[in-house]
Amino acid sequence: MKKTSKLSMLAAVIFLLGCTVSSYAQTAKEFFSNTETSLTYLGIDYYKARLINDPGSNNTSDIKNRLFNSMNQVVVVEPKNYDITGAFNRSNNISSDLDVVTERNEKTIADDITSNDPADFSRLTETDIATEVKALNLKGKSGVGLVFIMEGMKKEEKKSYGSVWVVLLDMKTKKVLMAERLEQEAAGFGFRNFWVSIIKKSIIEINKKKYKSWKEKYGS
Repeated sequence: MKKTSKLSMLAAVIFLLGCTVSSYAQTAKEFFSNTETSLTYLGIDYYKARLINDPGSNNTSDIKNRLFNSMNQVVVVEPKNYDITGAFNRSNNISSDLDVVTERNEKTIADDITSNDPADFSRLTETDIATEVKALNLKGKSGVGLVFIMEGMKKEEKKSYGSVWVVLLDMKTKKVLMAERLEQEAAGFGFRNFWVSIIKKSIIEINKKKYKSWKEKYGS
């Protein structure tokens, strides 16, 4: 075979490989520009969360082993109250896979959950979020994933608040496509309902105004 033919074939192979890689690559622009781009909901990651000044949080083992799972489950089993599909303007129902955050939350150190430092409410950076995404076990997964990375849950006498990062990621490469921080006032009865209301209110805010602004920011 002539040298020029070999080079032509090599160039063709490289081109096809590039097309294949590109076809699997996910971008924020693609996600916000195409409502048919699929989305997998991965759950609430509590690994870095800090429960601040909550006198009723002495049993951190129960929070880690039971309540983290309970708060994750309620989002999935009550889709009307946690309308992620509508909030992210998907034309088809999103899929859910909580195994990723379940595995990550199980590695939480129970003694690190509580804090008396108000600064822990807003201590995470985009670099911290990227590091946490890298730590997720996403082997075998592809497409765009959504994970809520909880930062702080601050109990106060009159009002309590939660801070959470809304993260879109390319599950195949673990590249963060979007990381936006929200703060919400907590409300409800019982530990689970009180603190998971942060996620509920975040989804409502995304639906009402954040998605539109994010689309303008990332989709253009």
